[in-house]
Amino acid sequence: MTELSKHYNVLFLCTGNSARSILAEALLNHKSNGNFTAYSAGSHPSGTPRPEALAQLQSAGISTAGLRSKSWDEFAAPGAPHLDFVFTVCDNAAKEQCPYWPGQPMTAHWGIPDPAAVKGTPEEIARAFRDAYVVLDRRIGLFLSLPLATLQQLAIQEKLNEIGKS
Repeated sequence: MTELSKHYNVLFLCTGNSARSILAEALLNHKSNGNFTAYSAGSHPSGTPRPEALAQLQSAGISTAGLRSKSWDEFAAPGAPHLDFVFTVCDNAAKEQCPYWPGQPMTAHWGIPDPAAVKGTPEEIARAFRDAYVVLDRRIGLFLSLPLATLQQLAIQEKLNEIGKS
């Protein structure tokens, strides 16, 4: 495999692995044309993805097949996929002590307000999930536009941090 056709593995982390990280996993897998494999996990997984997150993905025409809430320990265990990038999408996970990731993947924090924490009408809750989806969609689009094969590692890290602030 040439550097220009390199395949990258990406892990999105959040505490519960039920909403934002699930959205990010599905979005990247949908948009990446097979150049990336996205995964998601949580430090304290809830056990099931939020139905509102799954509904948001389905309304955007994105498959929800195989999505599940899982522990980040799965990705630190022997035999786990080699990770090239690890993104935290919630403030709690960003502050937690992450497991050791073999291969020292590049990391960035892409904090997004928690739609699962929103209280209100069904419309207000749906809007919170849609807003999280839109932010993740924009950031993932920017991430996919990076010429990863030609950027040096430091430049990539700087770009990842910039995307997280967008």
